[in-house]
Amino acid sequence: MLAIASVPIALQPVYAESYPERSIKIVVPFSPGGPTDVVARLIAQSLSSGLGQNVVVENLAGAGGRIGAKAAASAQPDGYTLLLGGTNVNAMLGALYKNLGFDPTGSFAPIAAICVDSMALAISPAVPADTFEQFVHYAKNNPGKLKYGAPPGIYTHFAGEFFKIKTGTDILFVPYKGGAQAITDVIGGHIDMVFNPKSSLLTHFKAGKLKALAVTSEARWPELPDTPTMMEVGVAGFPKEVWFGLLAPDGTPARIVGQLNHAVNEGLKSEEVRTSLAKLGIEARIGTAQDFAAALTEQVRDWKVIVDATGIKVD
Repeated sequence: MLAIASVPIALQPVYAESYPERSIKIVVPFSPGGPTDVVARLIAQSLSSGLGQNVVVENLAGAGGRIGAKAAASAQPDGYTLLLGGTNVNAMLGALYKNLGFDPTGSFAPIAAICVDSMALAISPAVPADTFEQFVHYAKNNPGKLKYGAPPGIYTHFAGEFFKIKTGTDILFVPYKGGAQAITDVIGGHIDMVFNPKSSLLTHFKAGKLKALAVTSEARWPELPDTPTMMEVGVAGFPKEVWFGLLAPDGTPARIVGQLNHAVNEGLKSEEVRTSLAKLGIEARIGTAQDFAAALTEQVRDWKVIVDATGIKVD
């Protein structure tokens, strides 16, 4: 009896100490090419080197991130299935959906933040406006004629809805499966406006393919010093940052969480990763698992205000 009773106790440390023994999968709950996917592939390469095992990215897109997030939450808590999450799936879904089948925060163990981003309001060059004020004026004079695009139920969608509320404009929402296609269509003039993060938009702004009207960050982007912040154009309330980070299913041993946190942070210190993030215009965020958990708690609070303001709820 004593021997049998000791088995579960003995297995746990041995199991954790031998980690990792095989490939690790990072679930990205969105389509390839978007900011979450870009960050996942960047950190996967770094983790592969740091942990000595292959780290692969699996895109499980659909339903505003719910499909991939639920799959990750339901996985064995052994450190071999992880989620690239953050603002989208961990901070927003709980305010939007009543019956997810998982808890966006409680079903996961935060491992480490990876980076923070901020958004910009971008419009097509075909729109006859060059400033935020001109665009709002044009939209008010053409109610229902302008269109903006985003995948439904994620932060870029709610940024567009919040913008409409704050400016009193009537702009049609066009749903997309992925943010990359929405950007392609606004460049092509098929829609007129998008909210998207710097990591997705900066190269298009520099190339003159899109007009930048305002950014959501607290300070102006160094790369676009003439583009004002939302606060400067008189629109308050936008969350200033969008977080990306790595999470594991709840119940993952603390030793594995700590090992992964260390590997992520070491990767973020490398010149290669920092250079790659700098090219995207985003900032690495090194810290403990507890730091990331606290940031997500703040994001949950901030984005609930936005979701509640729009009045959008899904059963």
